[in-house]
Amino acid sequence: MSTPETSAAVKPQRVLACTLCQQRKVKCDRKFPCSHCRRVGSQCVPAGLVQRQRRRRFPERELLDRVRYYEGLLRQHNIRFEPLHGSPVVEQMHTPQTDHASPSEEGYGSPDAKGSAGSKPSTIWRAMGQSSLEESSDEEENDEGLFQDGGDVHGGVIRKAWDYMYEIESNDPLLFGSLNPNIDISTFHPTQPHIFKLWQIYLGNVDPMLKVTHTPTLQTRIIDAVGDLSGVNPALEALMFSIYCVAISSLTEEECPALFGFSKNDLSRSYQFPCRQALLKCEFLRTTDRDCLTALFLYLVSVKPETDPRSLSSLFAVAIRAAHRMGLHNESTYAKHSTLEAEMRRRLWWSLVMLDHRVCETIDHKTTFLSPIWDCKPPTNTNDFEIQPEMRTPPTIHNRPTEALFTVVRSEIADFVRYSSFQLEFTNAHLHKMMKDMPSTSFPNGGEVSTLEKVIEDKYLAFCNPEIPSQLITIWVARAAIAKSHLIEHYAKYSVTEQQSDLHRSTAVSYALRMLECDTKLMSSPLIKCYRWFINFHFPFPAYIHILQNLKKRPGESHAERAWEVMSESYEARMNGAMKLYGPLFVLFSTIVLQAWEAREKFIQEEGRSPEPLPGILVGIREKIAQMTSNSGKEGNTEQLGKLGTMNIDDFLTPAVGNMNSGSGYDGQGGSIDFQVEDFDWTLMDWNSIDMRSL
Repeated sequence: MSTPETSAAVKPQRVLACTLCQQRKVKCDRKFPCSHCRRVGSQCVPAGLVQRQRRRRFPERELLDRVRYYEGLLRQHNIRFEPLHGSPVVEQMHTPQTDHASPSEEGYGSPDAKGSAGSKPSTIWRAMGQSSLEESSDEEENDEGLFQDGGDVHGGVIRKAWDYMYEIESNDPLLFGSLNPNIDISTFHPTQPHIFKLWQIYLGNVDPMLKVTHTPTLQTRIIDAVGDLSGVNPALEALMFSIYCVAISSLTEEECPALFGFSKNDLSRSYQFPCRQALLKCEFLRTTDRDCLTALFLYLVSVKPETDPRSLSSLFAVAIRAAHRMGLHNESTYAKHSTLEAEMRRRLWWSLVMLDHRVCETIDHKTTFLSPIWDCKPPTNTNDFEIQPEMRTPPTIHNRPTEALFTVVRSEIADFVRYSSFQLEFTNAHLHKMMKDMPSTSFPNGGEVSTLEKVIEDKYLAFCNPEIPSQLITIWVARAAIAKSHLIEHYAKYSVTEQQSDLHRSTAVSYALRMLECDTKLMSSPLIKCYRWFINFHFPFPAYIHILQNLKKRPGESHAERAWEVMSESYEARMNGAMKLYGPLFVLFSTIVLQAWEAREKFIQEEGRSPEPLPGILVGIREKIAQMTSNSGKEGNTEQLGKLGTMNIDDFLTPAVGNMNSGSGYDGQGGSIDFQVEDFDWTLMDWNSIDMRSL
């Protein structure tokens, strides 16, 4: 019980005006009963005794919501009806993207579907709403109050206003042209047997590598859609066409005629055009639908082999910006989604970022989205059949291989790389400096890759069965990625201004050789032939360049013979794997191979030793040069090709490889090494039959 002293110390509460004075907006003397209530003979009720009522909803809101729900069901099943509001703007209150959202978008399945207030991302609109004394709501996710007097302005209202403003001109002619209303996209679908054949090819060749679709639920939707292709939901239709495209892309030139009776090029073109039209139809540039974004991603995967990586990088930026808009990068947005939807969003985000990173590696490594500025967690190691739409709890995370193993392992390696100092040093030097200057930041330094290697080996690879294709490719892709991380870590540690010891140089070469050995395992195994389309995305060009540059400067190193043997095996495996290594990059690649072998021959001659037999890689390159010469058909090409051994490609190396300090030793200087690449007349080469898509 409080004493009189403690009671007197308590600050008296503020006395509010009575309820009647508040309603009539007259001055209250705050005495109960007050003078105004006594004068009019009314009961005086202090304001503090009355519980504040919530703002009354619009009287017809419940009825309108019910009508809107029924109209959405009619639209979902493509049933014609006369809407409550005849205006085309109001008729599209629920766009196909929202009406046909995945079942998992309903917000169930998560322990806290709404999420706590502290877990929600902060926005300017939410900050504005915090100035109100009323209880916070989830209006930001819907459009309630858009046409109501006194309704709060929030993010959902603004988004819906943009929808209304541009509803009349819904076709943004920015990418893929404009949607042709005279084209019936449903007529471009293959026959039902071919639809299911392409679906099975996708499940066998593509799905284990990407895991961006949920097989149990999507297969049911496709079966239902095949029954009436003219009434398929736009987002699902775009996803189906993208599956056709990427399935064809995963086949070889020989498999397509055998399975479908047409060439791979003809099949690709027959599905890529309707896929673009379907993406336009579901408004992929403004989409918030995961199916639509997945369709765009699969389409970009399918066109990667024949697309300039600079153009492809720009298209991936569009897809990643759409993913940002949907909140895929932000872990705090996942609380409102079901277990299934959250997992599929994580898989899609990581697949987008990792393939974008690979594209950026081939052109401009500084533009990659693989950075520590987002916090989406890697996918969980679980099977598709263990995640159901009605689940409310997270699935069991296995410590043994699952269907998602390949994606999980690659994501965990990428998650480490994006925080590593050696990655940021080459991709974002400013962010690298900022993070190093933060005393509270636990930042990876040299030697961390070894820790990562042990974790991946012990946690995942030790339990893999090399007789299972998806687990075999996981083993060697993971080891190749770790070896590559070791090599980049070496570049970051030993810059051009630092002197390396022979041990450090040999260690770096061993990392590059490890990359080639892993690549040879991948390309030579018949078990993973169905995944070679993915392996071809990752030609180990930097490893070749590092080894050859080292051999050119120090041809007498103890590892020289093994290096030529490993490169020859890798080159042979790539050629036997139907990789077409031609084009300007082949010219550059051939140049440094010939230069390195020239240095080797000169070293052997100076040592007084008998000439060594030509390594397999050199024999293969000479055969390719002869083939290019015979296919040329223009005078002077032989002379130009003869200059392959007389060019300098130092200016064409990637920044990481170019920063390698070769140090002292045999420099290979000779009359032929001083020629420049610009001496080669590229216009005299017949590039029409050249294919450099695997680089």
